[in-house]
Amino acid sequence: MADLLIVDDESTILESISMFMAEKGHAVHTAATVKQALELFEKTNPQVVILDIRLTDGSGLDALRQMKAVNPLARIIMITAFQDMETTIEAMKLGAYDYIHKPLDAVELDNTVAQAIESLEQDRKHTEFSEGPAGFDRGVIVGSSRVMKDVFKMIGMLCQNRATALITGETGTGKELVSRRIHLSSPDKDKPFITFDCSAVVNTLLESELFGHEKGAFTGAVTQRPGKIELAGDGTLFLDEVGELPLNLQAKLLGFLERKEYMRVGGCSNLTSRCRIIAATNQDLDQMVKEKKFRADLYYRLKVVTITLPSLKDRLSDIPLLVDHFIRKCAHDLGVKPMQLQDGCIERLKSHAWTGNVRELENVIISAAIRSRGNVILVETLDALLSGTAPQVSRYPASQSLAQVEKRHIQAVLASVQWNKTRASRILKISLPTLRKKIHKYQLSPNSG
Repeated sequence: MADLLIVDDESTILESISMFMAEKGHAVHTAATVKQALELFEKTNPQVVILDIRLTDGSGLDALRQMKAVNPLARIIMITAFQDMETTIEAMKLGAYDYIHKPLDAVELDNTVAQAIESLEQDRKHTEFSEGPAGFDRGVIVGSSRVMKDVFKMIGMLCQNRATALITGETGTGKELVSRRIHLSSPDKDKPFITFDCSAVVNTLLESELFGHEKGAFTGAVTQRPGKIELAGDGTLFLDEVGELPLNLQAKLLGFLERKEYMRVGGCSNLTSRCRIIAATNQDLDQMVKEKKFRADLYYRLKVVTITLPSLKDRLSDIPLLVDHFIRKCAHDLGVKPMQLQDGCIERLKSHAWTGNVRELENVIISAAIRSRGNVILVETLDALLSGTAPQVSRYPASQSLAQVEKRHIQAVLASVQWNKTRASRILKISLPTLRKKIHKYQLSPNSG
């Protein structure tokens, strides 16, 4: 049995699903809005989430994205009453485990939840931080270049204390990965690690998101809500894109760093927290200070220790190690043997500009592995991806029905992996039994168009 979070703005559906799942022996939490869902998700850490794609106060996709950022292992099952294949595909890309259309079938829902729990247990076994053949360390930072050895030294120093740190570097260089490694290597590794993207929230809600709010603090504040600082507890709060904070909130963050005290929006008493702050930015804070867009006192308070991450073009010697890492990661995710590289692939990769840095390299390797026939990634496949000429897996004309689009997409994905159903189900982010049902439903075969 598992802890479940059920999110739907239709009270009758919410009640019926929760009663059904409780009868199955699961511990059930319910929410009717995105805000409630995110709050409960962080408080209860459910194993499985049943999430409606469209909610009254926001998109279920936004909730999905934030939930996966907090706990990538959580199994999130999307439900929808809308004939919107593009949204469903986007949900799968964001990491949803499966999706079910309304009206819900109790047997299908029960089976999907059971499969999600089973797959979660398998993944937990495989994501132990080890070098064993059955495991894969997603938190490893790959590199042997001199610049990366300097980064490793800084991480080793920071994990021995609770000093505030600032991580700088271009987009895609791995700033969050480094912050997680600092946390996981510290004595506080069992405490919360909370992330907050300062650029992803509108200014009017930033203070509430960071410090929390009291009931009635503003229109829509129907309950008291803890902020990211409170959720981090005695752990680590990672502030991504800290340069996006408005000046008024910079002052309040500075006050917290100096006194370790803060106040919820609408509150009248100070709260305390000993959470560690690790901030990150891809902006030039020195220049922003000169332009008076960033407070100098906050800047100096944040940069007690600074780690500057190199761009990929400054560590080209690490590309073979990074490629090997991403190939093994892809193989683990798809449940297949690691791909091989044709001679000339590494040279081709080293010649690319990599404006998106390590994140772009990872995306290219994963795309190449999925598109490649057989077990070898070809230079021509990389050429097509790097030049932007690789064909799309499928297109979805607006005139087609949901069923027609779904059929075409499944057929295209199956064809791209030579009808390896296990690989296809992982790419589509649906269970293997669900894929088999859809193959039967649409009467698909290797020879069908």
